[in-house]
Amino acid sequence: MIVDCGIYRNGHRTDGPSDFSDALDAARAAGDAFVWIGLHEPSEEEFTHVTDEFKLHPLAVEDALKAHQRPKLEVYDDSLFVVLKPVHYEPDSDTVSSGELMLFLGDSFVVTVRHGDGTPIAELRKHLEEKPEMLRHGPTSVLYSIADEVVDHYLVVADELQNDLEELETAVFSPDGSTSGTGASTASRIYNFKRQILEFRRATGPLAMPMLRLAGNGPFAAAVPFVDDAVRPFFRDVSDHLTRVNESVEGLDRLVSDILSAHLAQMGVRQNDDMRKISAWAAMAAVPTMIAGIYGMNFDHMPELHWVWSYPAVIALMIVLEVLLYQQFKRRGWL
Repeated sequence: MIVDCGIYRNGHRTDGPSDFSDALDAARAAGDAFVWIGLHEPSEEEFTHVTDEFKLHPLAVEDALKAHQRPKLEVYDDSLFVVLKPVHYEPDSDTVSSGELMLFLGDSFVVTVRHGDGTPIAELRKHLEEKPEMLRHGPTSVLYSIADEVVDHYLVVADELQNDLEELETAVFSPDGSTSGTGASTASRIYNFKRQILEFRRATGPLAMPMLRLAGNGPFAAAVPFVDDAVRPFFRDVSDHLTRVNESVEGLDRLVSDILSAHLAQMGVRQNDDMRKISAWAAMAAVPTMIAGIYGMNFDHMPELHWVWSYPAVIALMIVLEVLLYQQFKRRGWL
């Protein structure tokens, strides 16, 4: 559905035709104005009118309708197509979810298409309308403001994940970590955390090259049309923030892999300790079993078989041997 349609001239929103087709004609006639149309999960029929009026490329239109795209920047003859993935962190479930935000930039127009719960465009539009000095740069100012908002929220999510990782480290490496939960549940938490990092990386990693191109630093940067040169330094700032996010994501991924390896090593050590204890108790149980088995054999001629003190002597021998074995295993740390 079409959420909003506004005409902006000289950095200020102005009254104009409610129909976006007439609004685009009015903006182009003014020369220093542009149209900003916002859509939320539009149907194919709704988007067809926008496509025909703004002459959007069919491949970009297909991506905008189907969603599930990687962050990217594509240049067409009549427009620029940018895909962003806003990320949302759920503190209750410690999960990362992502939406999709697509922008079409062209001659005197910008079209935003939003899928899922991501950056609230209405609030961002209102905030941007309070900065006419930025809006004077045309559609590029909208692209910069949205990209800046998305990347700044990446930093917030990265901090939340860092806090979760510290809690996970405490649970794994604390002295009572082995008793705070089963090994399987801890491994499951670590694996789930790694999945959240992967979801986060899918949003941040591929966006690095588009931001470099928009900033004029990457390969073929000069070939990016519809970008105001005065806004390129702002994209460099966004690119720097994104670099910090990607470095943070890489660090989180390495740390959680190390934590998983350390947890598995701890599990192996605990299993070895358990096997030693089982072996020690089995050895202690084998001694009286062996003695009882020997004296339980049906032979007539056996030493001390008819001696009055044979039974208490054998019991005493078993006790002495068990005590000696227990002390020996305890000294070696097996019990």
